[in-house]
Formats: sequence, C-alpha cells, structure tokens
Amino acid sequence: MDRESSRCSAPKYLSGHCGGTTRVGVLIGGVAAGACLMISVVMMCCFIRRRSHLRTRNRTRRRLCEATGISIPIYPYEEMEKATMNFSDKRRLGTGAYGTVYSGKLPNDEWVAIKRMIHRSDTDNIEQVMNEIKLLSSVSHQNLVRLLGCSIENGEQILVFEFMPNGTLSQHLQRERGNGLAWPVRLTIATETAQAIAYLHSAINPPIYHRDIKSSNILLDYNYKSKVADFGLSRLGMVESSHISTAPQGTPGYLDPQYHQTFHLSDKSDVYSFGVVLVEIITALKAVDFSRPQNDVNLASLAVDRIGKGCLDKIIDPFLMPRQDDWTFSSLHKVAELAFRCLAFHSDMRPSMVEVAAELEQIRLSKYVSLGGNLKASSETSSCSSSSDISEKPLNLMVKKFELDGRGIYDSVNSLDSEKDRSPNSVEDSWLSEESSPSSNSLLGHVIQ
Repeated sequence: MDRESSRCSAPKYLSGHCGGTTRVGVLIGGVAAGACLMISVVMMCCFIRRRSHLRTRNRTRRRLCEATGISIPIYPYEEMEKATMNFSDKRRLGTGAYGTVYSGKLPNDEWVAIKRMIHRSDTDNIEQVMNEIKLLSSVSHQNLVRLLGCSIENGEQILVFEFMPNGTLSQHLQRERGNGLAWPVRLTIATETAQAIAYLHSAINPPIYHRDIKSSNILLDYNYKSKVADFGLSRLGMVESSHISTAPQGTPGYLDPQYHQTFHLSDKSDVYSFGVVLVEIITALKAVDFSRPQNDVNLASLAVDRIGKGCLDKIIDPFLMPRQDDWTFSSLHKVAELAFRCLAFHSDMRPSMVEVAAELEQIRLSKYVSLGGNLKASSETSSCSSSSDISEKPLNLMVKKFELDGRGIYDSVNSLDSEKDRSPNSVEDSWLSEESSPSSNSLLGHVIQ
C-alpha cells in the first residue's frame, strides 16, 4: 500500500507543479498579448493623429490657396514649438500689437523668424494672417522680408520668415544693439527702404500701401541690408482712385495726420511715415517720447519746426557730429530737406516714394562724385563694429531705368534735375497722436477679392 500510495502521491505533486507552470505561462502570455494590444493601440492613435494633422494641414493649404491663390509650405505646430524651445522667452526677438516674434531653428538647421499671432476673440486675427500671406506671397523684392511658410493649427496662427540677425533699425538708432551706425550706413538703409516702398507703390498692380512704416519694421540682415517687414495692416490700393477710404490704423508718431482726419488712405500716407523714419535716422530720437518737452513729444512736429527754422544742427544725432566731413554735412541737410517735404501736412505737397528713392540714391552717389568718380569705398570707417562690413557700392535701382506697370520708363536720377534746387514746402503744425481706433471692416474682405 505504501508503494501504491507513493505512486499515487507522485502524480499529485507533479500535477500541482505542472499546473503552476501553466498558470505562469498563461500569465506571461496574457501580459505579452496586452502589451502587443497596447502597442497596437498607441500605434493606431499615432497613425490617426498623424492622419488628422495631415488632413488639417491639407485643409489649411486648401483654405490658403482658395483665399489667397498662393500655395506656401505648411509647418506642423509641433515643429514650431521645437524650433522655438516651446516659445521660450530666450528666443523672443520682439513683441508688437499683433504678435510676438521668436528666433527658431528648423530641423534642417536653418534659422528663421517665427511670428506667433496674439489670440483675439474676433476674426481679425486670422484675417490679418491671411492678409499678410496674400501680400508677401505676391511680391518679390530684395528689400522686402521673405515669407517662408506658416502654421495654422491648434488654434494658432504662425508665420515663418527669413531670419534677420542684426535686428531692427530702431534698435541700432536707440543703441539697444551695437554702438551706433555711421552716416553712410544709415543713408544706405534709408535708400534701400525707400526703394522697397517705391516698388510696392509703383511696380505692383494694384499698388500696396504698407500703412505701418516705422524704424522697428525695418530689419537688417547679415550685411545690414534693409528688409521691410510686417504687412499685417497693408492694403491694396485702387489704380482708378487716388485714395481709398478706411478707418485709420497705424503707430502713433508715424500716422499721416491728414489720413487721420479724412480717413483717406493713399501712397502719400506711407510717404509721411517714411519721413518720420528719415528724421529718426538723422536724429536717433524716438518718434514719440514723453520725456521731451511738451511741444517736442512728437518727433515729426519737432523736426518740422527745427528744419523750418534752419536749426537742424540742434537735433542731429551727437554720434554723427564728430564724424562730419563736407559730404556728410551736405548730405545730412539734403536728407533733412527731403524729410521736411515728406512731412508736409497736405498729401499733395509730398513727393512720391519713387521720387524719394531716386533723390536718396542721388545723394548717396554724390559721395563718389565728390571723390572724383572713384567708386571704391571711402577710407572713412565707422567706429562701431556694426557698420564695418557694409558694402557701399551704388545700388542698382536708380542707376538703371526700370518700368512701372507698363506706364513708361522712369529714369530716376535724371528726373531729379527739376527737383534738385526746390526749397521745402511749408508744413502745418497740427498733429493727432492718439492711437487710432481699429477698423470695423475686415482686412481680408478688402484685400482678398
């Protein structure tokens, strides 16, 4: 019986052991199956999410194409986050009324400027993005900032531009970057900027009115070449009319006072704003500064008063004074006279931007004429590092003749012969500097037909 009992008990022991092994095997198999299922679910979610993002980008691309007629690269929002270190303050380049601009590095190691629009409750936000995309995609000029793409998903509106490593003209004039710009560099920047605006006014049909020309919207590339930026407020003009009617928008200190009074926007509104920029370039003073005496808060009024009284020397940037030679002294006063005419209260008394660009180029070229026609760079060098690498070769726009919308050939330099000795027009002192109310009409409805 003992032998039979042992025979019977052995299978029971072995049976229990085998049962435990089976349970462990089943458990491991269940875990593996569960893991496979989870992986499958995660992969499926990733696939669905990727498909969703792809559909969103395709919808965005179609929407942009339908609205603007232009197809531009669409960047994933995650790529924008990664490029800017999750929109870190360390990458922030500046903040304006409609958005914040960050420096960003794309996966291909290209540095770009990423403009993240500010969230607003109305529809103006997306319309301004569409407006800027429409305008920047329809123009091509070496002195206009290039739009590289956009990202419109996750409730965000983001524009991607070429990167301008040397900041804005305003930052250099206010000594926020560098130690100051030499006069030849400032004059070159002014000339290039004027050429870009002249292109918008005269080489585009219908013309484009920028509406926000200011020193902080003039960017500088690696070689301090001027690039006009921020087309969020820009409008298409009408070739059959001298102006369009719209509620004034712009930056206090740069806003055309006649436009503010009459709501009539024209190319001469940009001329006025550029006149303020010219005065900034000469004086390195802010367009609006409440630390100045009450009558001098507005730079345009201050400049008109001093230039009109022949007291320009009292407001010239002290940085330029020790560096004045005969040509610098003469060209400073010529640019001041031009600024004076740009700031005329009545728009009909202001020159066109084509005339302004031509006159600035003629002033620039006069330096080489005074050197006996030698086009090599002057031995004069800037004491600041930010100016040392600037090429002073004559620009092409004014040396060559160029067509303007088939309306004939404009010889920029020769056309100035009759303007050369003209004295400044009188300028009225009235000025409205309060911030204008926003337009009740959407930009998209006017710009995108």
